[in-house]
Amino acid sequence: MGVKLRIKVIPGARAEALERYGDLLRVKVRAAPEKGRANEAVLALLAKALSLPPSALRVVAGFTSPLKTIEIDHYDAAALGRFLEGLG
Repeated sequence: MGVKLRIKVIPGARAEALERYGDLLRVKVRAAPEKGRANEAVLALLAKALSLPPSALRVVAGFTSPLKTIEIDHYDAAALGRFLEGLG
């Protein structure tokens, strides 16, 4: 079991980015929100930023919504807090 992260996804963005958005993380991806492409892009971007394999992340709520909950294996709350602080 890992930690859960609430995110807001912005699909179809000009550039991929991770930004603090209040108490959420805003994840901008180029992929369109169709056939799970945006979800896949979100997981790949987060995995790369966290230096984890993509298989360590999964969407557990909000599959078709811009507001999602991501569960991250092999990560703890302290490490996630440090990562989010690094984003400003």
